[in-house]
Amino acid sequence: PLPRSLAVVRIDAVDTQSDFYFGLRKALQAAGTRIDGNAADRSVAVIHVLTDTTRNSILSVSTKNVPIEYELTYTVRFSVDAMGRQLIAPEQRALVRDYSYSENAQLAKERERSILSAALAQELTAVVMRRLASL
Repeated sequence: PLPRSLAVVRIDAVDTQSDFYFGLRKALQAAGTRIDGNAADRSVAVIHVLTDTTRNSILSVSTKNVPIEYELTYTVRFSVDAMGRQLIAPEQRALVRDYSYSENAQLAKERERSILSAALAQELTAVVMRRLASL
């Protein structure tokens, strides 16, 4: 359960089309929070999603200098304000997963990366929800 100060929330996000944004909206609604888009109402708590990014880095290459392993990092930075005061100062959370790559299965590996990114977003949503519940 979330505290009463988060009964009505507005999400101010840099990317309103990301997996994390949709996951956060869904998790807040499942917790009984009403999502309100009214920017003028100061009684509404505001969750600021300051950063919502994924980054792909090469971990290893083959003898032919072709990437064979990648590291996917999903980073979220957020803060929470309610009634004119800051409840959570900006915090950053990041999750990292490795995955292999093969030129022979390029489409499948792209799909794997997409699924992995969505899973990381879901895990970060759970982390943020636990943080919100601790208020």
